[in-house]
Amino acid sequence: MSFQMTIRTALIATTAAAFLLTTAGCAVTRGQETVGAYVDDAGITTVIKSRFVESKDVDASAISVETLNGTVMLSGFAKNTTEKTTAGNIARGVNGVKMVKNEIAVRP
Repeated sequence: MSFQMTIRTALIATTAAAFLLTTAGCAVTRGQETVGAYVDDAGITTVIKSRFVESKDVDASAISVETLNGTVMLSGFAKNTTEKTTAGNIARGVNGVKMVKNEIAVRP
């Protein structure tokens, strides 16, 4: 497959996805959440996870991130309280986050 063909295919897929996600009246399987809120929550989760990966102080593979209506739930395990606190601070610093529930357990 040529480079131009790959770009064209990616562009078509992105355009189709954007259309489907912004079409009014779509049903969403996550309770009463709207399509726009679902997309925002997925974006928030992605940004937080990527910042965990970038951080040398947080083990991204040991911490789960879930977002619903701007509320972020952190769970999993941290090596110490500093890692737990850092993960919470990273999550709070992401645009669109309304509240963080830091349920990360510190391993003894």
